[in-house]
Amino acid sequence: MRSIGTLRCMKNETLKEAMEEPHSVSSPRRILSLSKKKRASVSFSDPDDKASGFGLSGEHGPKPSEVYGFVGSITTVVATVIFFTWAYVPEHWLHAVGIYYYPSRYWALAVPTYIVVTVALALAFYIGLNFLSTPPPTSLNTLFDEFTRDPSIFGPLGEGDELPIEPLSDIPIEEINRLMFDDVN
Repeated sequence: MRSIGTLRCMKNETLKEAMEEPHSVSSPRRILSLSKKKRASVSFSDPDDKASGFGLSGEHGPKPSEVYGFVGSITTVVATVIFFTWAYVPEHWLHAVGIYYYPSRYWALAVPTYIVVTVALALAFYIGLNFLSTPPPTSLNTLFDEFTRDPSIFGPLGEGDELPIEPLSDIPIEEINRLMFDDVN
């Protein structure tokens, strides 16, 4: 049986060989050599091994956003369990456990109702503001504004001249009406 030091030394040599070969795939977890000289070999790198120079860039541990997400999800689950326990468990069971001070059960219905009504009113207010800020359909502001561009007219061109690409412009409403409604009659 080989010692751990011998196995670690062999692993480091295999890792270095795999890194030097041009046809190898590198991964922080596993090195798979695809060289045609030898059979494919798989070796696992030790994340605690700093001698290989291969691994993480020195930054260890979870990111702060991951920690905040984890703590937030756990807090949400705990708060939900406490809320439903307070809302649905009979009063004499809470007294048997030793819980005597808690808010009135009125708030178990009032707070969610207030939240739902507030969200519904906010949506209605938002839709109302959009209706107020939109011009009526009969207004010319729905057809023309400060960004309206009239199509430009080019002068006569000589023979053999190619037509230039017309600049970007709005199609006049008369042209749209003619194209859409003249064929109806």
